[in-house]
Amino acid sequence: MRNDLPDLTALDARDRMVRGEFTALDYCEALLKRIAEREPEVGAFAHFDADFARTQAKACDAHRATGRATGPLHGLPVGVKDIVDTRDFPTENGTPIDAGRRPGEDAVVVQRLKAAGAVIMGKTVTTELGARTPRGTRNPHHREHTPGGSSSGSAAAVGAGMVPLGIGTQTNGSVIRPASFCGIVGFKPSFGLIPRTGVLPQAPPLDTLGVFARSAADTGLLVDALAGHEPRDRDTRPAPPPRLLQTALTDPPVTPALAFVKTFAWEHAEAETREGFAELVAALGETCHEVALPDTFLEGDRALVTITNVGLGRNYKPWHDRGKDQLSDFMRTMIEEGETIPAVDYLEALDWQTALRVGINQLFERYDAIITPAAPGEAPHGLDSTGNSAFNNLWSLLGVPALTLPLLEGPKGLPVGVQVVGRHGDDARLLRTARWLQSTLAYNS
Repeated sequence: MRNDLPDLTALDARDRMVRGEFTALDYCEALLKRIAEREPEVGAFAHFDADFARTQAKACDAHRATGRATGPLHGLPVGVKDIVDTRDFPTENGTPIDAGRRPGEDAVVVQRLKAAGAVIMGKTVTTELGARTPRGTRNPHHREHTPGGSSSGSAAAVGAGMVPLGIGTQTNGSVIRPASFCGIVGFKPSFGLIPRTGVLPQAPPLDTLGVFARSAADTGLLVDALAGHEPRDRDTRPAPPPRLLQTALTDPPVTPALAFVKTFAWEHAEAETREGFAELVAALGETCHEVALPDTFLEGDRALVTITNVGLGRNYKPWHDRGKDQLSDFMRTMIEEGETIPAVDYLEALDWQTALRVGINQLFERYDAIITPAAPGEAPHGLDSTGNSAFNNLWSLLGVPALTLPLLEGPKGLPVGVQVVGRHGDDARLLRTARWLQSTLAYNS
């Protein structure tokens, strides 16, 4: 069995399977071997069934042998965050209150994964109810460091080479931050691009499906298969297919103009992160200019916290009612406090969300994308915290697409991500700019 298969990008693996260099079962077996090696240490999976994975891979090979058309993800294994409903696996939402819960219907994204030919490798660990309290997953680069949260399992599984693709969600920083900590590419698309039907809601004005992969192009491949209108998710809209991969693989028609935005979270950036961004900006030269946000954006964190806490109080009250003694102290407190927030404060927070979305569009009139830290630095030591989301909050509030590239390194040799942010709806352009940025920096290094 070839040992290099688990380290291929999804696109490379897909194309090699098309050329007949190996089968879906060959690929699956290589990943199962990697899982057997790494999973006892990393703990990325909440539910995993090797035989079921093999069965799916064999079905992919049998389908290909008929000569019929295959889907864009044919034979590619995917890890799915355990707040996303699956008929074939339990969905326990990271809480003992839901132990053994078996949904009767797949979430829409899982339906679309299956239609595209993906192999559902298993359910990946999430924090408690997709919030802050960790559930034991370790960073694949150093077992004593956090992988981030709340999409910890998906990020760690991709980072350890156990799957080429992963599904996560982000309300505050739950895709971008763990991708940064685990040294992979994380992509939070524009709010409303991927339907959330069948996914545990936390704060619907913020909740966004996201993906993990090893390249920006791979994220486009996956999101292309997931995006599109779904009537039960009122935040999705009828629109043409995004064709993210097609655009991501092209060169920009002109050199992109980048804005280096420290945001008001810069005080949280570690010294090595500051030095890394200084070098990055210098390497980009006249392509990149530092831009300060107006003071009105200081309202962003307060608005996001209010919207999030109201969502926790409203959407997680049933778990509090059914088994508050099985919740963490943090979750119990947040639910109880969320129920007490006045409606006027919540509505004001939504107004700020709308106003700041308009404000950020003025910056995108001049710049193609923003670069900013994905996290303060490398993954913190210890497993009691998932890290600081200070550099993710604003972009989650605004609903703009954001992608992190593993371009920097911390003092302990752990990865640090560079976050690239685009205008809402310009997801394809963002992926193209991110690929250009990565290749440009590699050329200049």
